Amino acid sequence: MTGRRRTRSSSLPALPRPVRATALAVGAAALCASLTAACGVVPGATGGSGDDPVRVMTWAPQDTDATNKPGMPAMARAYAKWVNAHGGIDGRRLEVLTCNDHNDGVGAAKCARRAAAENVVAVVGSYSQFGDSYLAPLEGAGIPYIGGYGVTNDEFTGAMSYPVNGGQPALLAGLGKALAAECGRVALVRPDSIAGDELPTMLDSGLRAGGHRDAGDQLAAEDATEYGGQAERALRYATGDPTRKGCVVPALGDRTDTFMDSFRRARADFPDVRTATVLGSVDQTVIDATGGATGPYEGAYITGWYPVASDPRWDAMRKVINEEAFGDNRIDPADAGVQTTWIAYTVLKAVLEKIGDREVSADTVRHTLDDGLRVSTGGLTPVLHWPYEGRLAAVGFPRLVNADVTLQVVRGGRLVAARADTGGTHGAADLTSTLEHADVP
Repeated sequence: MTGRRRTRSSSLPALPRPVRATALAVGAAALCASLTAACGVVPGATGGSGDDPVRVMTWAPQDTDATNKPGMPAMARAYAKWVNAHGGIDGRRLEVLTCNDHNDGVGAAKCARRAAAENVVAVVGSYSQFGDSYLAPLEGAGIPYIGGYGVTNDEFTGAMSYPVNGGQPALLAGLGKALAAECGRVALVRPDSIAGDELPTMLDSGLRAGGHRDAGDQLAAEDATEYGGQAERALRYATGDPTRKGCVVPALGDRTDTFMDSFRRARADFPDVRTATVLGSVDQTVIDATGGATGPYEGAYITGWYPVASDPRWDAMRKVINEEAFGDNRIDPADAGVQTTWIAYTVLKAVLEKIGDREVSADTVRHTLDDGLRVSTGGLTPVLHWPYEGRLAAVGFPRLVNADVTLQVVRGGRLVAARADTGGTHGAADLTSTLEHADVP
């Protein structure tokens, strides 16, 4: 959920997006050899038509000082092994290439260019903070981006992006709406980064929908080793109204746990506050590691895109993990990244089944998605489809088609559904109307 701030030069005019996309796509083949070390491959031949395997790519940052999502490419490889062990998809084997973008714009662009050079038919179930680096080369090569994590707003604007969730906009709007009735002052602690700059607007849209004032926006380094100063400032702001309990919302990706360690020490000097965050910053593993029922997350509200990990609708994913990746501790079934990759590959499977015995290419995958395909995910999301422009086009999110959010709470050290009447089907609330009124810059 974070991205590094970059210095932009104003000495030269920016290229129009189509020209920039074409320029970035040129030279992909020449770069391929130098990129091989960054990417791994599930063995198999190249191709995507006839009896050849269907080649796709999944990428995510790994082994960095900021947010890491190793479970996403690991889940993709497990899915491919399981599919191929059961006869493939409509008779076709699936070949998965993986790439590490290193939480870097240059790395993200390299992964995208390698996808083009390797002739993949789609990039599926991936995470990167640098949409402006990877979407242009993908668009230049005509490669669809299916089921990104939703970490930046770029994923909800690109014509070749097919998101499966509402990303950070939906999570933060849902959290704001839930906190509006519960909290006095709300302090948001978020990264001092480009992706972080997008977070306050979304949280405030939910707060305003509940008649609440905007959150106090507090910036923090995304790779800090301690957050004592930020924790004290957040607590001072949140407890500024003695008539209502305040709330502190850390949204720092993998560094949320580091913040909470500092917060735990600082909060003893302040009145009691509630904590809240979004899934992806916190999961059950983090809650367990920080003390469970006696830890800092007890009672915290957490918004997610999908049902809680214990829901039986995840049984099919768990079966694949048990059969093909048992003991692989990178794959946590409760991780929102792993879950997003599973849903993205569910979409890919539906696309390939729709194509049938016709040629499989980036063009046919994209056209199948654009021609009104509707994908059931077994109740994990609403039925997914991607019209040219969705309801949220007016506020800058033309590709955001699923704004459902689930509200969860840490109770007795376990992450459980907060309440059955959150709204919508199976406890999910549709935040489309709230986001329609967001003040997006």
